Amino acid sequence: MLMNGYTPQIGDLVYDEATRKVGRAMGHVGGCWQLRPPGGGLEWDANGPLRPATAAEKLSAGVAMANARSRGETP
Repeated sequence: MLMNGYTPQIGDLVYDEATRKVGRAMGHVGGCWQLRPPGGGLEWDANGPLRPATAAEKLSAGVAMANARSRGETP
């Protein structure tokens, strides 16, 4: 659980308010969640508040991933 009382489930798409990024909840150790970009990639540790990603944030993350894929930046 994080400061705002929201506890994600493994696999949830969440918004990391500290980094201002959308990530998929992969696991946690204590109060620190490991998040991964929705399309895959390196995990990062989220120590700050998380909340469920909005539909607009999910769409934006999907478009960003599709653009990166078209540039050959992701598998």
